[in-house]
Amino acid sequence: MEKLFCLGLALGAVGGALLVANSYKMRSFVKKSQAEFMDKVNEMMDEKLKCPNGQCEQGADQPAGTEKSDKKKK
Repeated sequence: MEKLFCLGLALGAVGGALLVANSYKMRSFVKKSQAEFMDKVNEMMDEKLKCPNGQCEQGADQPAGTEKSDKKKK
């Protein structure tokens, strides 16, 4: 069963590569999709870098730990 799945996956990848290699529309579609995907990943990584421990879920603009320091000052 696993061998059949891997074979199907490999054949699908080869078939997809052949379609993309022979069609300008498919090539441009793949490039556009990759660019959109990378933009979304970059946005998500920027948000995670602003909140490294996931502590600032409410306001992503504040770095982690500022809420605790504000509470201590009051």
